[in-house]
Amino acid sequence: MAADIVDSATRSRIMSGIRGRNTKPELLLRSALHRQGFRFRLHRRDLPGRPDMVFPKHRAVIFVNGCFWHGHDCPLFRWPKSREDFWRGKITRNIERDRSQIAQLRAGGWRVGLVWECAVKGRGKLPLETVTGTCAEWLESGRTEMDIHGNQTRPSG
Repeated sequence: MAADIVDSATRSRIMSGIRGRNTKPELLLRSALHRQGFRFRLHRRDLPGRPDMVFPKHRAVIFVNGCFWHGHDCPLFRWPKSREDFWRGKITRNIERDRSQIAQLRAGGWRVGLVWECAVKGRGKLPLETVTGTCAEWLESGRTEMDIHGNQTRPSG
């Protein structure tokens, strides 16, 4: 196992600054959808996974997922080089938990949309109007799934 490159106090400070809610991508999308007239609830504790946005009128939820924490196959995600076993286990459990929570939501009659961090950040990000427009169209459509990610390809090699 590779040693951490910073001491435990520094690592603790770094990790404590990582948000699970109200992230920049989430705030951007929430603000844009609100301006378009969509009303929603935030992080409802009574729903599996505490979705970032819950649209009761549309029986839909949207998760704004960070590419690293949810193991998205895009250029924003790379497996860490230190403590590889720890990170592979953690991120794999996150992916499995996400799948389970999405299945529970669907079984409960909810439509589930995913907006990945790479859709609003990085080289392949989409215009915010495109992301918001896609979300708005999906909310009105009645389709059960939505998955928005950036226009990124992984570099080869």
